[in-house]
Amino acid sequence: MKRLLCLLLFCATPLFAVEPDEILDDSVLEERARAISAQVRCVVCQNEPIDSSNAGVARDLRLLIRERLVAGDSDAQVYEFLVARYGEFVLFKPPFKPSTYALWIAPFAILLFGAGAVFLTLSRQKTAAAAKGLSAEEERRVKDLLSEGDK
Repeated sequence: MKRLLCLLLFCATPLFAVEPDEILDDSVLEERARAISAQVRCVVCQNEPIDSSNAGVARDLRLLIRERLVAGDSDAQVYEFLVARYGEFVLFKPPFKPSTYALWIAPFAILLFGAGAVFLTLSRQKTAAAAKGLSAEEERRVKDLLSEGDK
């Protein structure tokens, strides 16, 4: 039972692809490098941060980030360097500017459009049901049933 629990705990912990030879001696710089790596998309895996990717390009990017930090670059300068080299696609959270407005606004526009379509459909169904009423045959049948109930 203990082995199963240990196995489950091991599987539940996040696994990082950072190799021991990549880790910086300065813990502050290493923490900054990890924070940046978590926000940078692997250009091979695409939906995985380079911090947890085993791709060779991801390793190169992790090393590049650490080199830039050791050279004295700020976090913003590292991000700028990566964007200049790989484009804004490399960022999980691209900046809000004219070239990315569609990226930021499209999900909300789609949500509003979908909610409007649902509201319109439901309101039309209610209106159609209320306006339909009973046919002449249905009204006669109701009167017959009501008259039988009175007897």
